[in-house]
Amino acid sequence: MDIIVNPISRLQGDIQALSSKNYTTRYLLVAALAEGTSTIYYPAHSEDSDAMRRCLRDLGATLDEDDTKIVIKGFGAQPVLQPASKQLDVGNAGAVLRFLMGIASLLPEVHFINAYPDSLGKRPHHDLIDALEQLGAELQHQDGKLPITIKGGKLKGGAIRVSGNISSQYLSALLFLTPLLPEDSTIEVTDDLKSKVVVGQTLEVIREAGIIIEASEDLMSYRIPGNQRYAARTYRVQGDYPGSAAILAAAAVVPSDVTLRGLTEDSKQGERAIVDVLRMMNVPLTHEDNVVRVQGNGQLSAVTFDGDAATDAVLAMVAAAVFADGTSRFYNVENLRYKECDRITDYLNELRKAGANVEERQAEIIVHGRPEGVEGGVSIDAHYDHRVIMALSVVALRAKQPIRIKDAHHVAKSYPQYFDHLTALGAQVEWI
Repeated sequence: MDIIVNPISRLQGDIQALSSKNYTTRYLLVAALAEGTSTIYYPAHSEDSDAMRRCLRDLGATLDEDDTKIVIKGFGAQPVLQPASKQLDVGNAGAVLRFLMGIASLLPEVHFINAYPDSLGKRPHHDLIDALEQLGAELQHQDGKLPITIKGGKLKGGAIRVSGNISSQYLSALLFLTPLLPEDSTIEVTDDLKSKVVVGQTLEVIREAGIIIEASEDLMSYRIPGNQRYAARTYRVQGDYPGSAAILAAAAVVPSDVTLRGLTEDSKQGERAIVDVLRMMNVPLTHEDNVVRVQGNGQLSAVTFDGDAATDAVLAMVAAAVFADGTSRFYNVENLRYKECDRITDYLNELRKAGANVEERQAEIIVHGRPEGVEGGVSIDAHYDHRVIMALSVVALRAKQPIRIKDAHHVAKSYPQYFDHLTALGAQVEWI
């Protein structure tokens, strides 16, 4: 479905932040890897987290859920694939695919199908494939892409080298897997390591589940004792900064008085930087007692920011910068090219259609702000990408004419209630 987002003069209201997608998927996984029953309070509901739920059931976990919690009886170190077809469908969830490629290597044979050939089906996984082969798994694939077949079951551990240049998710997959192997393992990260903050989230969750991992200070090398077992625990999911980034950016670009609750000040989510970046852009806001309040006046200053630590908030930052006074620069963001779409080229092409003045480099986004606003009055393509959809909607709020966003229903990948929340704050949208 498409959506038309109309320009507005003000946003106002008080909403609860969505639960964190990243933490939900990680808690679901460690709960399934435990031998016993775990409880997760306030888990996120999105296409990604629901894909993890579905696949964990297919691997033998039992999940029972009500309005506030999910109770999981795990399969421990011995998943048993339930479908006779030996297939797993992760939908369009890249992190779920990569995490489960590691765990699936404990099984004799698993087929990951290609359900989204125009999105996840285009994303590369070479570095994780190479690492799993170092552990003894056999993988069949399409030049590193889906569909992927894994023949495993006899992994022992050992010395592993993995590149972190494309995605930190490859490393996270190995960190979930290696504690279960019979031998000790070491992991050396080669090249660069993107999104180190997200690796910190993985380590935080794994350690909460009772697993011992020794990590170097720079997160480039690890020692993991083998024969460990995940412990059943109770977890509470914190608010989601990546999704909230778009709401906060929306409140920044138009006159507003918006309160967003449930965003902890000491969160390890890198996207927490959206609060700091908006402050740098001179947006009036406060952040205390897990509550962010934005009292926007529509006046923003340009900013320069290293986006690697806050990958999933960069597009929302760029949307705010479209209306800033001056030229903004977001650098060290090449990994945006390897998401659901090329979040640099594809996103900037759509921003130009709406009237924004933007440039790209291989690892940079440059925004020449237009405080007077953009023209709008166009139909733009979100490229099936939830982050692009949210960011484009922010720009539409301050366009001179309505903007139609194609296939906007794909926002459900991470934030199904996004447009409901935006509407509750005063936005005028129409599904068509």
